[in-house]
Amino acid sequence: MNTFVVEMEFPTDFLSIPNVSKPELETRLRELFVIELFRDGRISSGKGAQLLGIPLWNFLQLLSKHRIDYFSQTPEELDAELAALDILHNTTGR
Repeated sequence: MNTFVVEMEFPTDFLSIPNVSKPELETRLRELFVIELFRDGRISSGKGAQLLGIPLWNFLQLLSKHRIDYFSQTPEELDAELAALDILHNTTGR
């Protein structure tokens, strides 16, 4: 994957937080940015996992850790989508 560098300045106090090293900070910022892209509907969960270099299941766990719903459909929307799939299945014979 091609990469680019983004430089940001932070107070050195960030590094005095227990158990937060510079690599940890970089990782967390990358995760939070990708999570926000997903939350905004700009990327899929699969793309989020790809951008972070982790399996999809781990990305879904990360969303859960941050209390972000993976499914945004209401029960009624899900029922309608399943009904549409059932109709499609019955008309195509698959």
